[in-house]
Amino acid sequence: MPKIVDPEARRLEIAEAVFRVIQRDGLAQASLRSVAEEAGLAIGSVRHYFGGHDELIVFAMRALGDRLEARLAGHIPVLLDPATPRSRRQEVTEAFLGELLPLTEQTRAEADVWLAFSAAAKNRPDLAEEATRMHEGVRFLVRRVLKGADEAGGLLGDLDVAVETERLAALLDGLALSAGRTSPELMRTVLRRHLESLRRPG
Repeated sequence: MPKIVDPEARRLEIAEAVFRVIQRDGLAQASLRSVAEEAGLAIGSVRHYFGGHDELIVFAMRALGDRLEARLAGHIPVLLDPATPRSRRQEVTEAFLGELLPLTEQTRAEADVWLAFSAAAKNRPDLAEEATRMHEGVRFLVRRVLKGADEAGGLLGDLDVAVETERLAALLDGLALSAGRTSPELMRTVLRRHLESLRRPG
């Protein structure tokens, strides 16, 4: 009996090969042939799932964004539940925002790949659309978390949530760019100090 292959699962496997090639060799080297070799597939198999190189790269960028958004969304129910104790909310908020930082081997690799995609997006409208979607999606989630904390009485009373969303997002972006030069421990400390500056005492 022939092996049944889940097309979406195979497309995601190929996207993982794209990530590995980009992290090791750069986006310019992520050709159909090099990605096929990385995935252990014939180039014809890659062409079976993707109409061409551009479609493959856009899919990979979207898959990476979807992966991050899924991890972020997993924290949202706890953060938006009014019954969540303040100490637990603070802990989960740090974990939520930590998903956007290169704190582990996996997230450092993801940050490297995302930065490569983002740089290419400046000259590629197909990638620019995904970069914009991710930019707006992250800020939407950060805004929801800050708004939830504000409604629960956890933020200083005179804070502008819209401004603080951009300020926090800019901090996270800057820390992500410092990967390799700033330790994960220092990144966590910087993030924690920033969040503490927003919280209502008590």
